[in-house]
Amino acid sequence: MAEAQNIRVAVDIGGTFTDIYVLDEATGALRVAKSASTPNPIDGVMRGLQEAKVDLSNVTLFSHGTTVATNALIMRSYPRGAMVCTKGFRDVIEIRRADKNDLWDTYHDVAPPPIRRRDRLTVSERVDASGAIVTPLDEAEAREVARVLKKRQVASVAVCFMNAFVNPANEKRMKEILTEEMPGVPISVSSEVLPEIFEHERFSTTAANAVLTPVVSKYVEELGSKLAEDGYKSDLLLLHSGGGVMTAHTVKDFSARLAASGIAAGAIASRHIGMLCGFRNSIGLDMGGTSTDVSMAYDGETRVTKDWSVEFGYPIRFPSIEVLTIGAGGGSLAWIDDAGSLRNGPQSAGATPGPACYGNGNTTPTNTDANVVLGRLGTSLAGGQINLDIEKAKDAVRTGVAEPLGLGLDEAALSVVSVANANMADAVRLISITRGYDPRDFALVAFGGAGALHGAALAKELSIPAVIVPPAPGVTSALGCLLVDIQHDLGFSYIKAVAEADAGEIETEFKALESEARERLSQEGVAPEDMVLQRSIDMMYQGQWRSLAVTVGSPFTDLDEAVEHFHQEHERGFNFRRDGAPVELYRLNLRAIGKTPHAELAKHPTGGELPAPKGTRQVRFDESESRIDTPVYWREEIPAGVSFAGPAVVEQLDSTTVIPPGVKAEIDQYMNIIMRIEEA
Repeated sequence: MAEAQNIRVAVDIGGTFTDIYVLDEATGALRVAKSASTPNPIDGVMRGLQEAKVDLSNVTLFSHGTTVATNALIMRSYPRGAMVCTKGFRDVIEIRRADKNDLWDTYHDVAPPPIRRRDRLTVSERVDASGAIVTPLDEAEAREVARVLKKRQVASVAVCFMNAFVNPANEKRMKEILTEEMPGVPISVSSEVLPEIFEHERFSTTAANAVLTPVVSKYVEELGSKLAEDGYKSDLLLLHSGGGVMTAHTVKDFSARLAASGIAAGAIASRHIGMLCGFRNSIGLDMGGTSTDVSMAYDGETRVTKDWSVEFGYPIRFPSIEVLTIGAGGGSLAWIDDAGSLRNGPQSAGATPGPACYGNGNTTPTNTDANVVLGRLGTSLAGGQINLDIEKAKDAVRTGVAEPLGLGLDEAALSVVSVANANMADAVRLISITRGYDPRDFALVAFGGAGALHGAALAKELSIPAVIVPPAPGVTSALGCLLVDIQHDLGFSYIKAVAEADAGEIETEFKALESEARERLSQEGVAPEDMVLQRSIDMMYQGQWRSLAVTVGSPFTDLDEAVEHFHQEHERGFNFRRDGAPVELYRLNLRAIGKTPHAELAKHPTGGELPAPKGTRQVRFDESESRIDTPVYWREEIPAGVSFAGPAVVEQLDSTTVIPPGVKAEIDQYMNIIMRIEEA
């Protein structure tokens, strides 16, 4: 088949597979490929492109979700970094908030900061809370600090001065001195990275940005070079935590924005698929080999948070799509605790050795093994790249669960799957019910390699009325990379009571943010007509320290309207409002969007008939007392518009969908499978 002349490619790297999504701009036709992830992720990307037969000279857009930054923070595999602080504030990121992940575990210590204490140096300078310079930067001390850091050959430097968010003059001068004395060393300045109050969050975000810059810059440069060598001529776009993409030019300054790159893609794709199917409210269930990511979209918008971190105690305050990750994947291990209770995860067999049925030496049962035993999975995965040994799966479930608990083989396998489903159901409750949302008002978008196996059971558990399985569930996260625009999030601390605030002053600050935003987007080649600027203000009741973002228009003229909007949002999120309480403004936010071409999935004509199954299998379902002879279909053979009822198993290259008895499934015009759980 001839290569299309204008194609878009998205690549998403997971712990087990690297997913490739190829879309033809002209026809909307898509094809997918999966390649085993490699220790050097770039090797996996390039090999995946070769296996997908992608001619990069015909690619007009290459978008990429990467776990490079996340893994570097988790494994602390980054070069030596340094920090320059105001004298007396060297230990801010070590003191943190003086809290612990588990308050009752006296023996568990929080991990040390990303920059060692001996590499956190201080200089004399001071800015007060109003922005007045009390003590100018001591330039002799600054140059001595630069000399010491140069001698230590640090790879990057974070500059974090007190109250620099309100007046960055001293920080900027420190950056100039470091640049003069240490040419070529990247400098992250807190007033540029995160210009807002709360020194620990600002210092922590800047430190993460500093240590990641050498890692991410090297990765982006190497990947860009390899793509260019093979014929790619456009910008390499990288997905960031906020749900947009950045060019390589911007990544160098805001590397920490990639710290949640990979998981954001799935949330974006989930929202898009839900909208295509007519559901403005959707919950994304991305179940892969080692973990499950749960996200939520309400009224067509994904939830965004600033309260997140890769490692407890060290927040990264860039806006991030809210995703809850738990250790429940196809490779999650089933085990029995000291009290004799069956557990599932978070330990995982990973890609190597993988589940017992892979035949690579693992003998502990996993979710994949349980699904093989129950007949829900066949004898191969990934289009035959991985063969599954049913006998090894049975042995693992028998010795690991059935015999210790005195259960039959099927009952043991059902128990393994049930515990995994309970863990995922709890995660869905955390991201919905505890936020004030009712799961019954949502559709469940089940994807990832294993999501479609468990989607119907989860929906029944949570009374979710419909389950959507995208056309290529195993690589749906990669699709998310093709659905986003270039995006930057800018802000300015504006801490005033509403009674003291001035709408004209706020408008002036917004215009300054918009000027900076247009400059950034212009540097990335975005035309003025493709720039979209969205304003919001963080507000809170006086005495609170957590704020809510309230969308405002342009020009900003009415504080009363913004306050009323805040009351409404507070009532929806927390079930109460205090109309008589004074309200404070906390921060002005600007989201700068540079429009890029989006993927458009092809519509297919409806009609046709359900094809004959490619075979049958004895499958044990949750509701049945014994195995049921179940038809097995190949998904590519089922045309749009077809409706049929379970029991059924639908197999494809990248996933398997289980449709329980009595559940009606239909194929829509975008080739999504929609299961109507409510009707069943």
